[in-house]
Amino acid sequence: MHTGDDTGSLDRATREFLAARPRLFGIAYRMLGSAVEAEDVVQDTWLRWQNTDRASVREPLAFLTTITTRLAINVAQSARVRRESYVGPWLPEPLDTSLDPQAGAERAAALELAVLFLLEKLNPVERAAYVLREAFDYPYHQVADILETSEANTRQLVSRARKHLASERKERVDPADHKRLLEVFLAAAQTGDLAVLENVLAADVVSYSDGGGARGASRIPVVGRTHVSKYLVAFAPRFWPPTDTRWVEANGRPAVLISADGVAVALLSVDASPEGIDRIMWVMNPEKLVPYVESLSA
Repeated sequence: MHTGDDTGSLDRATREFLAARPRLFGIAYRMLGSAVEAEDVVQDTWLRWQNTDRASVREPLAFLTTITTRLAINVAQSARVRRESYVGPWLPEPLDTSLDPQAGAERAAALELAVLFLLEKLNPVERAAYVLREAFDYPYHQVADILETSEANTRQLVSRARKHLASERKERVDPADHKRLLEVFLAAAQTGDLAVLENVLAADVVSYSDGGGARGASRIPVVGRTHVSKYLVAFAPRFWPPTDTRWVEANGRPAVLISADGVAVALLSVDASPEGIDRIMWVMNPEKLVPYVESLSA
């Protein structure tokens, strides 16, 4: 039989967990690039929290963050193996951040799809160090405790992650220019306007289609301004006529939801530098699109 004390203790534990939950989800999602996997990690953290001797925990948030991060590292390690057998390019699962400022947490850092895509190339411990430091501003000594390593090593992990991102991603344009480039790109892609496409794309642009093998998405990235422009012009007459487009927000940036007969077929987003659009991301895998669309109508 439960005593009143047990109930009070569990009530307090529930309150502490719910207060921490947005942050825990934010950490796990950034580390995994998957809302589904992040929810699983947060659920596992809750189960562990219920079964913990909470009387010995001085700082619940720090404790919960540690559990979440370590669980996410484990999931990321096994996800890595699974993604090696993924059909075609893998892109992160998009998140509707318009209604849920909590998803953006204290900072929008490390939330954009392009950043999550690049973080995927790091090992899970580097990713954890970067996310805790850059997105959540944890001091190095605390990140070191969470990762069970030295502060010096933690600084190295974060530095390596920053260098990787800097080498893969040029300076970004401001949000207004980002939206304008996406608008111009969308209109030119729909009409198959080669000259405008070549004008708006950076020389080293890459187009990624994540269909997970489920749709007629290109299974290899299309690389370079000339190839990408011609590819878009070639598929424009088949792809666009039966579709409707709707402006949405995904991961803190404007994106375009493309539907045919009321069913979402793609979420289009871009990443852009002063040289033009340098990454085009088409999320076409229904397993990633369906949860995103459901969150829009929630």
